[in-house]
Amino acid sequence: MMISSFEHSPQRFARLSGVLYLAIIVLGSFGEMFVRATLVISGDPTATANAIAGSPLLWRAGIVGDLLMQVLDVPVIVIFYLLLKPVSKSLALFATLINLVQTAVLAANKLNLVLPLFLLKDIRYLNAFSPEQLNVLAYLAIQAHSYGFAIGLIFFGVACLVRAYLIYKSGYFPKILGVLMFGAGLSYFTNSVALLLVPSFAALIFPAILAPALVAELSLSLWLIAKGINVAKWKQRVALAPAQSVSEERKRYE
Repeated sequence: MMISSFEHSPQRFARLSGVLYLAIIVLGSFGEMFVRATLVISGDPTATANAIAGSPLLWRAGIVGDLLMQVLDVPVIVIFYLLLKPVSKSLALFATLINLVQTAVLAANKLNLVLPLFLLKDIRYLNAFSPEQLNVLAYLAIQAHSYGFAIGLIFFGVACLVRAYLIYKSGYFPKILGVLMFGAGLSYFTNSVALLLVPSFAALIFPAILAPALVAELSLSLWLIAKGINVAKWKQRVALAPAQSVSEERKRYE
């Protein structure tokens, strides 16, 4: 039913994806730049524990905001698949699946942010640990979340690279958006791999390495809201898609 509605009004869905994408950016910025940047004191488990204990509602709001971001990911992923399928169904499907892996990883990773809330409670069975030990365990959970986030963004970086190619080749998006999204994919991938392989180098390039990603994703979301797609060229691509699919199948078996 959604596919039928999409074919009749692709512009409406394109603009909807832009609104949802912008909401994802806002929610992600809230969690990273406002909540965790405010409450997590680098290298100081005790100060971090005191900050979270003093603002538990803000910490919980960050978790809920992140999970809502993952919920909104799903319709955006589906709409992007429908938008880019006429360029290459197989590549659009690959970007969709690898993006869903990223969403699943990030959603599961939120358990690392829930754990400090349990560790910092005044619960009798936690008396087996000293307050200092509990603070360290809570801080380690937060650090594990940072690495889980980086692992998820490896998959998202690859999805961005594939979509960048599809956007560039589409004809119904400006090519510059494809170029920008390619930069976003590289920045996400580089930042995450650097954190896993050479953390000291990752610390040097962060957060500047993610600036291209912010510019690209913000540009894409705003363009979708303001302009959407060139519907006439999208329909031309849709009309050519069956013939293109047959050609791809022949090449695969030759």
